[in-house]
Amino acid sequence: MSLQLFRRALRSLGPRPRPRRTLSRTVLAAGLLLGALSAAATGGAAADDAAPTDPAAPAFWVDPDSAAARQVAQWQREGRTADAHLIQRIAGQPQAVWLFGDGSGPVVRTHVEAAAKAGRTPVFVAYFIPHRDCGAYSSGGARDAADYRRWIEELASEFGTGEAYVIVEPDAVAQLVAGCPSADATERYALLAHAVQRLKRNPHTKVYLDAGNAGWIPDERRLVDPLRRAGIAEADGFALNVSNHHTDEVSSAYGHRLAKALGGDKHFVVDSSRNGNGPYAGDQPWCNPPGRALGRPPTSKTGDPTLDAYLWIKRPGESDGTCRGGPKAGQWWPEYALDLARRTRVQEAQGSQQEAQGSQVAWGRPPSGPDGPGTTAVAVISTSRPG
Repeated sequence: MSLQLFRRALRSLGPRPRPRRTLSRTVLAAGLLLGALSAAATGGAAADDAAPTDPAAPAFWVDPDSAAARQVAQWQREGRTADAHLIQRIAGQPQAVWLFGDGSGPVVRTHVEAAAKAGRTPVFVAYFIPHRDCGAYSSGGARDAADYRRWIEELASEFGTGEAYVIVEPDAVAQLVAGCPSADATERYALLAHAVQRLKRNPHTKVYLDAGNAGWIPDERRLVDPLRRAGIAEADGFALNVSNHHTDEVSSAYGHRLAKALGGDKHFVVDSSRNGNGPYAGDQPWCNPPGRALGRPPTSKTGDPTLDAYLWIKRPGESDGTCRGGPKAGQWWPEYALDLARRTRVQEAQGSQQEAQGSQVAWGRPPSGPDGPGTTAVAVISTSRPG
């Protein structure tokens, strides 16, 4: 599809799409057009056109109304086709939908229905625990325990019988282990256990309780009792490296040690969204660190029976907070996203796209350059949660 035809098709769609938390017909149509344009440019198929190589393995859903997708459309309209093509490396990948405030029930319903129509599995993050982030960049959450239980009921009731992955409360357990004076530990563990139990009442919802990352609580044994108090027994497993940058190898080794310490029957998932260059060695390595790159595309074909999936839980290009010149936590930062995409060595999708399970890029770590890992030195990159 030529750029002229793309612009003409966009004009025919009518007014600009509604805000990001709703999926209008206009947005869905625009997403299809973007996928077709990307496929034409690369010689490959659009993300939602490719089938997984293993019929039993879930193929994850690509949100056509993500901030990255809207950035692609905007830059295409403005003639920034090269930059739009780079951001498509993010927009064309399945990413988690973060639930972090009132009104999350309709958001769940909209995305579950859209994913089901596409024959894909959506990934969600429940992020509304009271005293969230212990007063740091992503502070907020429910007013109290009763408000949180109401919120969990609201969103859990919308999953129905559809397939979904849910990551429960990033940092909530690890923060208690590391020290979070503002949170009542007994109350928080009880709320987490309630969230796990309620979400697991949905027959096809896989639930993973967040367990921090390999660099935060290095001795995984310190997490065993807290995770048990938080309801890990009823969960499918735990999540690692959410919004962080540890390599897949480090996270996998840590996950196996933690699974063994928990009794050996728990599985785990790893956030690989921005770990292509591994962790940053300077100050505040978790907050918009420079020199990072996109990581392995989301897939449930891990080759490891205990590692259920590599996921993009953190949405690449969304800020970690107001550090290093970034906007508020969770806000889209196009310069940061562009740098992440530039630093990622990719092999454009061809044919069946087996490696990425329907994604539009295949993962590879960029070579080192004069300014550290990666081939460009430019802007700082973002690693955060919605605020």
